[in-house]
Amino acid sequence: MMRAALLAHPRHVALLAVVSGLAGGPLAAAVAAVVLAALLAGRRALVALVVVAAFGGAWVAQARTAALERTALAGPARAGVTVVQDVVLLAPVRTGARGSRTALVRLRGEPVLLRLPGPAQGPAPTVGTVLAIRGRLAPADRHARLLRAHAVLRATTVAPTGRRRGGVPGALDRVRDRAQDALVAALRPDAGALLRGMVLGDDSGLPDRLRDALRDAGLAHLVAASGQNVVLLATLVLLVGAALGLPLSARLGVALVLVALYVPLAGAGPSIQRAGVMGAAGLVAALAGRPASRWYAVLLAAAATLVLDPRATGDVGWRLSFLAVLGLLVAAPPLRAALVRRRVPGPLADALATTVAATLATAPLLALTFGQTSLVTLPANVLAAPLVAPVMWTGFVAAALGQGLPAIGAQVASLAALPLELLVAVGVRAAAIPGATAAVPAALVTAVCGLGLAAIRWPRVRAATPGLLLALVALGLALAPRPEAVLARPAGLRLAFLDVGQGDATLVQHGDHAILVDAGPPDGGVVERLAQLGVRRLDVLVVTHAQDDHDGGAPAVLDALPVGLVLDGRDGQSSAQGPRLVAAARARHVPRRPPDRGQLVRAGPITLRVLSPVAAPAARHAGEDPNDRAIVLELVAGAFRALLPADAESAVLLGLPDLRAADVLKVSHHGSADDALPRLLERVDPHLAVVSAGRGNRFGHPHPDTVRALAARPGLAVRRTDRDGTVVVDVRAGGPLVRTLR
Repeated sequence: MMRAALLAHPRHVALLAVVSGLAGGPLAAAVAAVVLAALLAGRRALVALVVVAAFGGAWVAQARTAALERTALAGPARAGVTVVQDVVLLAPVRTGARGSRTALVRLRGEPVLLRLPGPAQGPAPTVGTVLAIRGRLAPADRHARLLRAHAVLRATTVAPTGRRRGGVPGALDRVRDRAQDALVAALRPDAGALLRGMVLGDDSGLPDRLRDALRDAGLAHLVAASGQNVVLLATLVLLVGAALGLPLSARLGVALVLVALYVPLAGAGPSIQRAGVMGAAGLVAALAGRPASRWYAVLLAAAATLVLDPRATGDVGWRLSFLAVLGLLVAAPPLRAALVRRRVPGPLADALATTVAATLATAPLLALTFGQTSLVTLPANVLAAPLVAPVMWTGFVAAALGQGLPAIGAQVASLAALPLELLVAVGVRAAAIPGATAAVPAALVTAVCGLGLAAIRWPRVRAATPGLLLALVALGLALAPRPEAVLARPAGLRLAFLDVGQGDATLVQHGDHAILVDAGPPDGGVVERLAQLGVRRLDVLVVTHAQDDHDGGAPAVLDALPVGLVLDGRDGQSSAQGPRLVAAARARHVPRRPPDRGQLVRAGPITLRVLSPVAAPAARHAGEDPNDRAIVLELVAGAFRALLPADAESAVLLGLPDLRAADVLKVSHHGSADDALPRLLERVDPHLAVVSAGRGNRFGHPHPDTVRALAARPGLAVRRTDRDGTVVVDVRAGGPLVRTLR
């Protein structure tokens, strides 16, 4: 059957071979060529075409990747050259989960990640603004590489020039600015920011609380540059064209032209480029009469996006986009037909069918990538589905009117106020449900979603679905880890590296005394972990630096427990949870103190010594990586020592004058790549190293090189919170007792 299908569609086979080569390089091309050649045995011309297509795709991918990564900035970046030059802002300024303000800019014709100094002063510059920068170049770090930037520019001074870029990009900037003004002018801030995100893919104006709620409810895709947005734009054009009596070919042509205009209007970044191609593919797939044409459209979209950037296969968004479209092809038509048979109105049936199909197709990858599953995503998306199209269509019309009739455009945008408020309510209420997100095994999520898609597609599977679903749920409950019993407070010293996901939280206890060093991310469950270890109050809460995976859980800790002192290492840097932290400490009259080298932090018999940083005015290190000035602590208890460096990596630690050997080392920065780690291990000579990282985290922590460096150290025991859970070290006269809790 498969051979017959392949022989009936030789174009599909050749395009599949091209995509295999583009996506996986020579090895994938070879595998695809061998498999397809075996299935097509006897058809020599077609086999030859497949081999040429597969390896041709691999060659194009290598050549294109080399061209995209070619840079003249590598040498100056390694040398730390000081730059005094104008740059063009390519994307909105963001204060991300990693702390400091960043923006993507163009320097000397190349994309560069700009790290801005200090807190924001006044309104943020808009895309297309020309800024005068003085700063120091550095090699691209992980964040820069994720954005495809060629280097990092750590700015010390930033000044507006009063100029904007010209030409076609400048004209598009002006169109975008007028559209944004029309979208937000007559709406509440939350609703306006949501509408701007939905229509233009710019979520920089969303409050952190709303962004977090949309993420937990599984609705974050609403403010992403997605193929759904493009399809909705095209659908609006098709409906208006039909009302005007235009033939289908003309409507399709106009829709595709507007999609081509919309992509640069929404920023023209990699994600919106992908959205344009995928949206066009979804449009063609929906209009194509034959299923084979729909699959060909998807393969063509895959080839187009990979020719644009073969590195896209490493982007979770790329994979999610294609899984969503595949879900639509497999499950949306039969689900829509079933809903219509049950007298659901056609437009509502379309919205519900596409929502369910896309959610089932993408949930397994989300669970595998992030280690968390939103248990409310399906009902939240079903509730949101009827609201999305009216909001998007109203926003598109308002943005168009805003180009020449801004007042009328703003009034049109105000018509979306009610559905926008309902969308906000759905996101906030769904995220607030206890257990809205959970660490469900990815295999179970995959099995349940696969069963759901199969039941929708094939009637024979449908009859057995209820029993199979119950069996899968029962299996998941049987395999789910049981909550561990609360541990009694220790009579002696205890050091616990808490499993809070992708973040840091280290607890030091001795009897009734306790110090918490960092509190993990906002959703890390640090309060529950503290309760499991019998903590009722904290003498000291240490916040090592201003990044969400370290200070994110601090407001919840201050709300839940009495705290005697906050040792605040945020060092003038801003973070998403920083204002909540300050407000919570102030409301409970908890004093905050800055750190300084040599400072002693005591709680009963517990003593922590600050090894870094040296206190200095924030302006002196503006624009620097906050990791380098994170609080580094040494725990001393008799002959026992532990080194707690937060995110300060080995190059920083090796420069500390008071660095000594330690029994326990918390590996810096969640085990990220660290060239100097072997030298640090030689100097500190620990017996136990603990890596604090989240299971399946998107950063790939701990890095394989770090894992190898730890494994190569003779006599070094290694524990990881992503695999072992909370790591507890009880210090006893006969030597430390190490155990783990899931």
